[in-house]
Amino acid sequence: MSSIPRQKLDKLVERWESVQAEMNQGSGQAAFVRLSKEFAELDPVVGAIRELQRAESEAADLTAMIADAGADREMAAMAREELETLKPRITELEQQLKLQLLPKDSADEKSAILEVRAGTGGDEAALFAADLFRMYQRYAELKGWKTEVISMSENDLGGYKEIVASITGAGVFAKLKFESGVHRVQRVPATEASGRIHTSAATVAVLPEAEETDVEIKPEDVRIDTMRASGAGGQHVNKTDSAVRVTHIPTGIVVVSMEKSQHQNRRLVMQVLRSRLYEMEREKADDERAAARKDQVGSGDRSEKIRTYNFPQGRVTDHRIKLTLHKLPQVLGGDLDELVDALITEHQAGQLAAMEAHGAA
Repeated sequence: MSSIPRQKLDKLVERWESVQAEMNQGSGQAAFVRLSKEFAELDPVVGAIRELQRAESEAADLTAMIADAGADREMAAMAREELETLKPRITELEQQLKLQLLPKDSADEKSAILEVRAGTGGDEAALFAADLFRMYQRYAELKGWKTEVISMSENDLGGYKEIVASITGAGVFAKLKFESGVHRVQRVPATEASGRIHTSAATVAVLPEAEETDVEIKPEDVRIDTMRASGAGGQHVNKTDSAVRVTHIPTGIVVVSMEKSQHQNRRLVMQVLRSRLYEMEREKADDERAAARKDQVGSGDRSEKIRTYNFPQGRVTDHRIKLTLHKLPQVLGGDLDELVDALITEHQAGQLAAMEAHGAA
């Protein structure tokens, strides 16, 4: 384990044992919940450490056997063969352990707020925004997550100028956080009589859903207005009698929700406001902590063109990791795992490289 400090691993095992002992002693409910969460995070790491230690111990025994075999060539040959088989396994276990030791994003386990907005391209961009939203909605269904629309603004063709929704479930943000950015579509629009291919765009923003304990919102910093939602052709079209608009005075952030229940609207607008303020704090901390970071795959930069959906060729290309998939219908149907997993892997590879460079420095 030359590339992983032995002292660090020993400390993790000691902490795991300490947490286990504290839980067995019987703590108060709040302390037990905190300890249980820490134990759940440490347990798989300690399991990986123990497995690596067993493999390394076995390799040491085989090396000693080869040295002590003397004239017994057959035993030495068997030991060498076993050792050669074991070496790649040790490398694999080290790599798995390194991934487990990477710094965790505290927001990864949270639910998310998804915002999709039409960009350049007029009505076609709004239709594409609707396609993107349905893609994420289907992906959420496949994962067993719940999607709840908070607000939307439609055009006359059924496209979305803007749609905001919450996606609730375990680890939603970890899976969707690299979707933020500009998504581009190349296709013949339904509105195009001559059959020419047009390029349009929509922007996606994914925010971790903040709990009340994550962000403090002072009552005096918020102005809440109730209003009647406009009818067909209005700025925010929805079949409802009322809407709620909240303005966060210090930042100027405005959130609107137009569900049927005014009570539900208040809950939803505060949910989105908390998440936007939480994301502002996260971005500020990221900028301060990692101004020269090289492991980014484009998360958070909403002006960056991250992906192209090319209908004539039936392909999807993610420009950040240079991955092209010739399965456009499946991707738009919610089959996002290959893209999502590749983005997470690329991000982890960048983190590993940065960690190893820091360790070598």
